[in-house]
Amino acid sequence: MKSLPLMMAAAALALTLGACQQNKPQVVDTTSPDPMASKLANAAPVELPPSIVATVPFRCKDNSSVSVDFFKGNTQANIHPKNGPTVVLKAAKDGDPLTGSGYTMTGNQDKITLTAPGKGPLECHH
Repeated sequence: MKSLPLMMAAAALALTLGACQQNKPQVVDTTSPDPMASKLANAAPVELPPSIVATVPFRCKDNSSVSVDFFKGNTQANIHPKNGPTVVLKAAKDGDPLTGSGYTMTGNQDKITLTAPGKGPLECHH
C-alpha cells in the first residue's frame, strides 16, 4: 500500500511536466528554404539598362520620317523607321557615333545625321 501514494505522486509529477510541454507555442512555417539563396548571395551586381530620356520624331531631307528613342548616357538609341523594325544603336562612350545593324547615327535631340544600310548620310531635323 505504501507504493500506491508514491506511484500517484510520480503520475502527478509526470502529468504536471507534460502539461508544461503542452503550453509551448507550436511554430508552423510554410516556407521552404530558398534553393538559390547561396547563388543569389554570391551573384555579381546587376546593372539596369539605361532609361529613355526622350522619344523624338524627325523629318529627313528626303522627306522620310524616323522616330528615335534617346537613352540616358548617350550610348544607346533606338530608331523606328517608318516602314521597318526597331533598330538598336550603341556606342562605346558618349560622343561616339551610334551604330548597329548597318545604321550609323550622330547628333542629338534637335538634329541627327543618319546613315542607313546601302545609303549615304541623311540629315534629319526635329
